[in-house]
Amino acid sequence: MAISKICGIETEYGIAAFGEFEGNPVGASSLLVNVYATAQYRSRTDWDFEDETPGSDARGFLRQGSMAPLVETHLVNAVLTNGARLYVDHAHPEYSSPECSSALEAVVWDRAGEVIVTKATELANEFLGPRGKIICYKNNSDRKGNSYGCHENYLMDRSVPFPKIIQELVPFFISRQIIAGAGKVGQENSGNSDVEFQISQRADFFEEVVGLETTIKRPIINTRDEPHAHSDRYRRLHVIIGDANMSETSTFLKLGTTAFALAMIEDSKSPKHDRTPKSPIEALRRVSQDPTLSYKIEMADGSKLSALDLQEEWLSCAVEYFERYGGEAVGGDESASQIIRSWERVLGGLRRDILTLSKELDWVAKYALFSAYKDRHGLTWDSPKLAAMDLQFHDLREEKSLAKRVGFKSLVTSEQVLSAEKDPPLTTRAYFRGMCLKKWPEAIVSANWDSLLFDLGEESLQRVPMLDPLKGTEKMVGTLLKECNEPRELLDKLGA
Repeated sequence: MAISKICGIETEYGIAAFGEFEGNPVGASSLLVNVYATAQYRSRTDWDFEDETPGSDARGFLRQGSMAPLVETHLVNAVLTNGARLYVDHAHPEYSSPECSSALEAVVWDRAGEVIVTKATELANEFLGPRGKIICYKNNSDRKGNSYGCHENYLMDRSVPFPKIIQELVPFFISRQIIAGAGKVGQENSGNSDVEFQISQRADFFEEVVGLETTIKRPIINTRDEPHAHSDRYRRLHVIIGDANMSETSTFLKLGTTAFALAMIEDSKSPKHDRTPKSPIEALRRVSQDPTLSYKIEMADGSKLSALDLQEEWLSCAVEYFERYGGEAVGGDESASQIIRSWERVLGGLRRDILTLSKELDWVAKYALFSAYKDRHGLTWDSPKLAAMDLQFHDLREEKSLAKRVGFKSLVTSEQVLSAEKDPPLTTRAYFRGMCLKKWPEAIVSANWDSLLFDLGEESLQRVPMLDPLKGTEKMVGTLLKECNEPRELLDKLGA
């Protein structure tokens, strides 16, 4: 049986700085992280880079000319009490959510990231006063040829052959953008000036089918093999091809459908036909550039299917899989049922009339809003006004964000999101990390996904390993954490 698809999202936020930090995005991003951590915590816990191995490749080799992602240990990092990480990565503020046990849970902590970055921006602007201003965007492109990522992570069974993962997921990810795309006016990197509107912001920037890189020669399937868990049992599938979503439905389906796909791959219950595209990169871009959803992808066997056809095949298999195996691998039966119902409704809407989903999918909302504005004012798609609106759609400021005006359907409550700013999920090891940081911040020197490093005032530091993402939950250690008054007492009981 497939293992639980523990998941999370890493979001690099777009940043614009004026005044003192103009032309210095690293400095502006560092200010955001510093002011938030200083204001929220009496003691800041830094990230522990001890176990970072970005050069490990799931294929067991590093292709000539490949470059492992750079680990920027010198930039600002902070570990938060909600189990997340807030740091500076490639000149952007990045929020990495804690490990979550379901797609809906991940939506809550992803939204909490928006709250955190918004508060950090407000604090930074208060600090700067008349000396400058910082604005943050939850998007993937600066419209100057630069893209920044929204990466997903999923727990997988190490025994599944990686070539099988590649073969199954390439067509899945190419087609998934019709659900999870953030929408984009025009194009930046594909050389096609006739493109008016795209489904995905990221499709322009992918050049390889498989590879280790994340910032150059971006691949559809990333091979970074850094499990942050027992390496003999688990794999962390690092997905770099998704967009950053403002819509909760898009985020939910992005994660939920992928969790289902991975569970089906592990149990060999995915679509039976080989749907390998003849030209995967071309197919990725052509699907993105066709909001009518009529483009047919030519497969290696000569058949032709649309992205919608492919998604419907995966949905059909997911329904059969759920009926036979239940939903334990994707967060439980209730979670699985919600994913399938939403998947069915969205694909049905895309098949009948995409505009029926203007309150649910990012790209459809943007397409509907911008098309109406364009027609009302007699503009063409290459108008600078539409380009400016594209950026404003993703503005985190409540009074400026066009996405906030759309009235997207909510899947979670504001109370859940505000709680998730400070509190970790109850259902993964993030609970242990977050609660230890809340209770004994001065005693924790550093932390990462799979360990905490304590300073108990003794001769040596004490590392507590957390190599199983499914352990350290509230159910497992909640009582223990409440009973212990000092970290030494906690470590003694854990050792016993």
